[in-house]
Amino acid sequence: MPTDIRAHLSNYSVSAQKVRLVLDLVRGKPATEAMNTLKFMPNKAARDVSKLLASAMANAEENFGVSRDDLYIYKLTADEGPTRKWRRFGARGRFKPILRRSSKITVILRERE
Repeated sequence: MPTDIRAHLSNYSVSAQKVRLVLDLVRGKPATEAMNTLKFMPNKAARDVSKLLASAMANAEENFGVSRDDLYIYKLTADEGPTRKWRRFGARGRFKPILRRSSKITVILRERE
């Protein structure tokens, strides 16, 4: 059974929906190729996802002795995190809820056989 190399990012202040747009582009690719793809993306999430991927690659080298070139992205998910809620008052005595959404990102790398 191949070992899974993991890295997590919790309470990330971008909605899961926006993060998934970035993750869908790099899912299943070799890790080094994914890093190059993320480097040239304009999204805010791309910068932080590349940091998380770099952390997972460093975990693989340091803890498992696996080369960066042999790694590929096995699983990449963005789940809903806690939502901060507050209200802003609108016209005619109503109030408009404001939702600050956050997400949890998980990266799982595996070694190519």
